[in-house]
Amino acid sequence: MVAKPMREVVVAGIGLHPFGRFPEKSVEEMAGRAVLEALKDAGITYPQIQAGYFGHVYYNGMSMGEGILRGLGLTGIPIFNVENACSSSSTAFEMAFWAVASGVYDIALTFGAEKVPRGPVSITGAASPSRLMGTDHMMASYAMRARRYMYDYGCPVEAFAHVAVKAHRNATMNPYAQFQKVFTMEEVLNSRMIADPLTLYQCCPTSDGASAAVICAKDIAKKYKMDMKRLITIAGVGIKTNDFNDKNGEHLIAMRTAREAYEMAGLGPKDVDVVQVHDAATNAGIFQLEGLELVERGKGWELELKGETEINGRIPVNTDGGLQAIGHPLGATGIRMLHELTTQLRGEAGQRQVKNPKIGIAENSGAGEVCTVIILKK
Repeated sequence: MVAKPMREVVVAGIGLHPFGRFPEKSVEEMAGRAVLEALKDAGITYPQIQAGYFGHVYYNGMSMGEGILRGLGLTGIPIFNVENACSSSSTAFEMAFWAVASGVYDIALTFGAEKVPRGPVSITGAASPSRLMGTDHMMASYAMRARRYMYDYGCPVEAFAHVAVKAHRNATMNPYAQFQKVFTMEEVLNSRMIADPLTLYQCCPTSDGASAAVICAKDIAKKYKMDMKRLITIAGVGIKTNDFNDKNGEHLIAMRTAREAYEMAGLGPKDVDVVQVHDAATNAGIFQLEGLELVERGKGWELELKGETEINGRIPVNTDGGLQAIGHPLGATGIRMLHELTTQLRGEAGQRQVKNPKIGIAENSGAGEVCTVIILKK
């Protein structure tokens, strides 16, 4: 049985620090900017925040959330630090949601930030034999799943490459994106091979960046004099980890998670207007559409090649450039996805605006395996 929130919870404010490489900036500086943007967008000040939830992956000292928010004032609020791989800030957001939905707090701040080292991302401890064997290389894992999918469903490599082409085209309309350059199919396919069939331009970049969101109970928003027309409802959330049976398809964890969120929201795949998926590798950008049941298993690649995932397509996906082009500062990615969905549902996305969206869904995956799904409603 899926839990139901005791009261309606909304996204009241969003903020983002650009994604990219900023060697001159600290995590605290980037996160501080995103938080201040979110507070300003919500029309409130930091002393009105009752709790903070910070998502991150890399170690930059203890109590990072406290260190970041200290610059805004010592108000005595509880601050929770959350590490859950690439799903860290999505998990922090869900924790904050339930705290507000159950009445523990009326208004909370969720934020994520990261400075990811250059090179391949390792997911095991420094002493793990996997480090020496190379079996903790995420792109190798994605590549093996890509090959299996190609064999099972007749998917051409061009379908995966198209995910990158589309992402980079969308990112040219996003000032926050790490890469704002159009790539052709040939450029993507002919870039340096990383793990066959995944080339360099089919693997998301590692990045620096930060994101933030203010959430609150809708029934108290007027007390804070918020703009009621810009509030976006958090309709459904779900979080799952791997089940033994998921070994036959990584889309299954997303499917189980999405079904939980759909049930809570009282919605289904056919209701979704705009989508965010965790396209760390291009093939994941297709697999997760199938996990969300937006298209049947084995048909996602056809949807991609037909252009149905474009901004003006039937199922607009990663309208801001996704991980492929906007970048992937691990702890910031989850709330970045919600930043884009909120922007789209408000009708404030400018050139990349989807036509009149009402429902948005974000799927975020993390090593472990963990999956989060969050549904927002206008």
